[in-house]
Amino acid sequence: MPESPVFIVDATWTAIAAILVLYLGRTLTSRIRFLRDFNIPDAVCGGLVCSLVVAVVFWTRGRELSFDLSLRDLLLLVFFSTVGLSAKLRTLIHGGKALAILVVCAVGFLVLQDLAGIGVAMLLGADPAYGLLAGSIAFAGGHGSAISYGQLAVDEGLPGALELGLACATFGLIAGGLIGGPIAKFLISRNRLSGDVSVQEGVPGPEETEAAGHVTLAGMLDSLLALAICLAAGSLVNDWLANRSSLPLPGFLTAMFVGIIIANGLDLFGKSVDKPAISLCSDVSLQLFLSMSLMSLQLWTLASALGPILLVLLVQITVMATVSLLVVFPAMGRDYDAAVIAAGFSGLGLGATPVGIANMHAVTAKFGASPKAFLVVPLVGAFFLDIANAAIIQTFLASPLFTAAS
Repeated sequence: MPESPVFIVDATWTAIAAILVLYLGRTLTSRIRFLRDFNIPDAVCGGLVCSLVVAVVFWTRGRELSFDLSLRDLLLLVFFSTVGLSAKLRTLIHGGKALAILVVCAVGFLVLQDLAGIGVAMLLGADPAYGLLAGSIAFAGGHGSAISYGQLAVDEGLPGALELGLACATFGLIAGGLIGGPIAKFLISRNRLSGDVSVQEGVPGPEETEAAGHVTLAGMLDSLLALAICLAAGSLVNDWLANRSSLPLPGFLTAMFVGIIIANGLDLFGKSVDKPAISLCSDVSLQLFLSMSLMSLQLWTLASALGPILLVLLVQITVMATVSLLVVFPAMGRDYDAAVIAAGFSGLGLGATPVGIANMHAVTAKFGASPKAFLVVPLVGAFFLDIANAAIIQTFLASPLFTAAS
């Protein structure tokens, strides 16, 4: 059977399509009450509609549309750089207790997520290693982790491991953007919570940009210079580590670390980057990143293993919702900030950190600002989640269950 013709959409048209998809999502959420009431992010709505249209074209016309995602990778670096540029040590110290509590919750959740994946794999009579791929590797780790570990699993003799990991990561990305808003709505309504009108230091959501002041040309240029330094220095650090370590850090992590250094260096001299401009850069890069990620999903590649994947997804969503409602929300204080954090935690636990941030943006745009949530969730997702995930995966692989299986 001849292969389907592939039409490559270059970076320029991919960016144009992402903007149109974002506007489509914004239109849908403004006109469809269900989407609005449950705080579904605009990028998730528009991106899913686009990916469904592309899939229908493939199934009916046999034509595959492939987007150039090089700009998406750059946007991810820009977004995490804005997180670093907004993270001042004195603010981190102020939120240290909440950060520590959420880290403990994240570690416990990762263990449960892997146990759930392993349980489903054993129920289906598969190698337990497939369960790790259907656990924290693909869901909390995202596509990058799924590719890395999936290829290693294939090299070790597990056929289809890479495809399974990518499929779980894809469905996790969708599910993470869909359940965070409803979880927050349930908690806010049930406990009669509301946002705090006071705006503190932290990573602001879109509703806080206007409150912080107008974006000026000078402020934007200063912010762009700071972002350029983060990207350049982060790339140099990555290259240096690659030559001296067998475990290179992901690019977004080093870019964010450089941003933290810049933010706190300026803070020592009583200066800071322009908050409204950084917030605007953060919002734009995040929304376009998610729009590109979701509109480029190749849904037809998931059809062959749809049954087992849906079973895994159902189990993982149940674990995620249970932890968010019964562990994260009470542990973070049962207040409005805790509800927003639960929404963000749901996104980063099933999809990735940007999905968690988008969930919080959607919630705070409707119910009010939550600087505490925008402080702790990005740092847990970007720093501690990946480190804890790698350690937990290695611990499972060294356990008797896996050594016996090997």
